[in-house]
Amino acid sequence: MTPKGPYILCTVNTAPERAKRIVGRVVEDVKEEYTIDYRANSERIEDVKAMCEREQPNVLFCASMWTEEESNEIQRIAKETVPGIQTMAIPHGLQVEKGPDAIVAYLKEQWPVLVGC
Repeated sequence: MTPKGPYILCTVNTAPERAKRIVGRVVEDVKEEYTIDYRANSERIEDVKAMCEREQPNVLFCASMWTEEESNEIQRIAKETVPGIQTMAIPHGLQVEKGPDAIVAYLKEQWPVLVGC
């Protein structure tokens, strides 16, 4: 079976190396079903618009360090900048409470719903 995609993914995370490692694990784990091209991370909310304009992602993840209000703002900016983008906020505190394995499991579980597959 040919993988679905490619999907261009960007993240918003104040710890870019952690975002890269976690997304890398997800990309590797789902590569038989989906082609995900991880392009960029923004460490600050005020840089989300520029990143989205530059990369034109299909999908954007908000990391778990953002509050609900901050995640909503990030997603609003992304949706105003890239029509049709799919966005998801990882539940606040998930990384701190349960660690990176829980983030990877959550992303893999949510991915098919997010991209409509």
